[in-house]
Amino acid sequence: MTDLVFLFPGQGSQYVGMGREFHDSYASVREMFDQASDIVGSDLVRLCFEGPKEILVRTEHVQPAITLVNLAALQVLREEGFSATAAAGHSLGEYAALCAAGVFSFAETMRLVQIRGQAMQEAANRNPGGMVAVFGLDVETLSALCAEVADVGSVEVANHNSATQVALTGEQEALKRAAEIAKQQGAKFVLPLKVSGAWHSRFMAEAQEPLRSALEGCEIGKPTIPVIANVTGRPYGAGDIAELLTRQLVSPVRWAQSVAVLIGEGHRSFVEVGPGKVLTGLFRDIDSEITAVNVQDMGTLEKFRTVMAGQ
Repeated sequence: MTDLVFLFPGQGSQYVGMGREFHDSYASVREMFDQASDIVGSDLVRLCFEGPKEILVRTEHVQPAITLVNLAALQVLREEGFSATAAAGHSLGEYAALCAAGVFSFAETMRLVQIRGQAMQEAANRNPGGMVAVFGLDVETLSALCAEVADVGSVEVANHNSATQVALTGEQEALKRAAEIAKQQGAKFVLPLKVSGAWHSRFMAEAQEPLRSALEGCEIGKPTIPVIANVTGRPYGAGDIAELLTRQLVSPVRWAQSVAVLIGEGHRSFVEVGPGKVLTGLFRDIDSEITAVNVQDMGTLEKFRTVMAGQ
């Protein structure tokens, strides 16, 4: 079996039309869409394929939608004979990774991400904020910058995506000031992210209790393959899944470290399973010699088959 790591994208990778080709081509995927729609009480076929975009991007909607498309792409890969030797997911994507490892059932995964999305949006409504991506400065520099703007408001490091791509999260006025200082300190550019809250910050603390309660009601299996935790950048243990998923809401995503751990363990082939190619693109900064492809539709599936056949 080819050594293959499955990576699952998170919020921000969505687009209207995602998952349509797999839905049209695989009966099992159509069944997944129907089941997931019943679980969350919403027409996910219509939401994913027709939007509208302004409805799809809302956190309580997009979290179940992306997770469903992630798991649909996983189902397609499995039907095509591919399996993973390890997995990781970026923020929301961690739930699909844990499902891929047998920790949660499909139904439990969909219920969890629905509760997570609703709890996060409610916390964001009470504690408004946002996020920006900073390109060209490292985590240490940006951590110091967060302290520098504390008199304006709270800003924290949210995502360690690569050595030179870091996301900040927090209150809007403080984020604006942080962006100005980052540019003065040599950031190549600063990109406001299209999110409806300050994810992975102290402002998400109110979302922790609903998620914790939901996780307590779940049957949590032992991972059948290693899954790297966002919070620690290390593989999950069997007993720390619920705690780490709860902490993830208010903690940075240590993505660069997570991928470095996987590469350090000898993995050389990665596939981004789900919409977009954000995670695949990060390998340009992390390790350009790694094989990384995405699978989100029939065209990318065919390209993936070709790449795997050549190894």
